Amino acid sequence: MRTRLLAATLTALAAVSLAACSSSGSSSGKATAAAGSPTTAAATPSDASTPGSTGSTGSTASTSGTAGTPGTPAPSATGTADGATGAPAPGTDGSAPAKPAPPADAGLPAKPDADVTGKVVAALKAIDPAIVGDKPDQVVEQARKQCQSMYQFPKDKAKLIELADQHFTSPDHPQGFGPDTAAKINDALRATLCPPPR
Repeated sequence: MRTRLLAATLTALAAVSLAACSSSGSSSGKATAAAGSPTTAAATPSDASTPGSTGSTGSTASTSGTAGTPGTPAPSATGTADGATGAPAPGTDGSAPAKPAPPADAGLPAKPDADVTGKVVAALKAIDPAIVGDKPDQVVEQARKQCQSMYQFPKDKAKLIELADQHFTSPDHPQGFGPDTAAKINDALRATLCPPPR
């Protein structure tokens, strides 16, 4: 009975000396030495028989560890939030998702059959026979390219006139047939070959 009482007293004394250690290092060192020297044998059984002493010391350490690092979870939580925000879902940052680039042949009509080819050639010859010359197949290919330009720039008349002057040339008109003829070419192609605008 006395041994347990002595062990409890030593445990309380050890706890007080540990608490005093934070305020005064030298005095707590002396108190710990004084408390530990007379009854070393008694301290050993108390540690073995009363796990509460170790538990109290362990709880003090765990409490101090918890109190010493209250901010540790907060940065990790913030890091998680930042990580989640670092990879925003589409549309959360206000920008629309990028549209895929149209294919290279977008707006390019299929090669026309003989009937459509005849209509295209006739319409261009009606504007100026020099547009077709003696190369109707080549003119039809240029007409298909002009249709693709109309698909790409449906409302830019000036651009389409400029492109028609580049597509349709002849030995006598190496720079094209001029803006008036180019506009007529565009109208003829819309009526015969180019798909209607969407």
